[in-house]
Amino acid sequence: QVQLVESGGGLVQAGGSLRLSCAASERTFGRYGMGWFRQAPGKEREFVARTSFSDSTTYYADSVKGRFTISRDNAQNTVSLQMNRLKPEDTAVYYCAADRSYSGRYADTREYDYWGQGTQVTVSS
Repeated sequence: QVQLVESGGGLVQAGGSLRLSCAASERTFGRYGMGWFRQAPGKEREFVARTSFSDSTTYYADSVKGRFTISRDNAQNTVSLQMNRLKPEDTAVYYCAADRSYSGRYADTREYDYWGQGTQVTVSS
């Protein structure tokens, strides 16, 4: 069982930046694909970004491409999401997720086996 704990959320003005981190309990963290998702009030959880276990392949939602960067440190069992040029529509609870066995559906929540508890990001206009 992998435990994931997110941190780094908060309140920021539009145009600002935040860096989210996700710490994993599993020593085999390096074998998992890792993703970030977000969920705004009244909306479904949506894909934000994903990195492969080796960090050689990344995917981004079109809405965040060019503004957000996902990275991982397998030695520290962490994955991060650097968010720049934030917009009010980025406001959501952000979740990190771990994927034991990748089937290609990187944007599908059902691809992921473990989830963190989420961290709130609020962007004011």
